[in-house]
Amino acid sequence: MRALFNIVMRIVSSLLGLLMLAMGSIWMMQGLGVGPAAIMQGFMVGDLHWTVYGAILALLGIGQVVWSNSRR
Repeated sequence: MRALFNIVMRIVSSLLGLLMLAMGSIWMMQGLGVGPAAIMQGFMVGDLHWTVYGAILALLGIGQVVWSNSRR
């Protein structure tokens, strides 16, 4: 049962990291003012603060995926 729990939690943790990476990428694109028209609306467009926030979130997402798949 413990092995099954570890597998499920590793999958959930990896999916959370991938979601963080995707959100961070979208924030970076909005902050830089690039990307499809669907995400080029709102207060984040063209604001470099959101580029920095997105980069931080994307790096945390990458770290989450690496951490969850490298531990026993």
